[in-house]
Amino acid sequence: MTNTARLRMLDGFALDYGPGPVDVPKALQRLVAFVGLRRQVTRAHVVGALWPESEEPKAFGRLRTALWRLQQLDAPVLAAHGETLSLHEWVRVDVDELVHSARGEDAGDDRALRGGGLRELLPGWYEDWVLVERERLRQLYLHTVEKLAARELRAGNFGDALEAVLAALRAEPLRESPHRLLLEIHLAEGNYSEAINTYHAYRMLLRRELGVNPSPGMRRLLDAATEPAAAPEVAGAARR
Repeated sequence: MTNTARLRMLDGFALDYGPGPVDVPKALQRLVAFVGLRRQVTRAHVVGALWPESEEPKAFGRLRTALWRLQQLDAPVLAAHGETLSLHEWVRVDVDELVHSARGEDAGDDRALRGGGLRELLPGWYEDWVLVERERLRQLYLHTVEKLAARELRAGNFGDALEAVLAALRAEPLRESPHRLLLEIHLAEGNYSEAINTYHAYRMLLRRELGVNPSPGMRRLLDAATEPAAAPEVAGAARR
């Protein structure tokens, strides 16, 4: 029978091997997750990240023990080749699938990115190596849904553009780029009152949370669209 396994780290750790889930102790989860995020690492890199407080001989001993315990779980997802540890090629990883989707390497995943929301990597884990990867995936998600929103806006698919940009705003309410895209969507639809409300609501949010104003570029975007409007009172409301 062909080996099959799926490692999930978004919204929590889980490992499925063969017909069902494997109960992996937390200490071993850290090892599997660390290698899984990189697919291949050296033993020295592993012990430096997972047991930085331990002296080198003791840290390498802990790694050998962890590898032995993992084998006892009948979940041979890691392979050891000399100083290198790697994830077997037949192990699917949800993080890899998210990255491929964000890069456009998997067709048909736009709906999942648009409506699925930002999924947190290994929630409740606070090691430095987790925090770095978590932020990388957050930024990748934000840039991807914003790119999707801009593409739908250019195509005139305003509803899909709005869905994508609202997903970005749910993930990061203070970020200006999705607010700017939301402003552009309203203007493209001719909804000037909603565009003005979007700008002022964001300005109030920034002032309350950070004590700053939106960028001059966002202000100019609104002015350029509203000043030539037929109704002078619309442009006047935008300038106040």
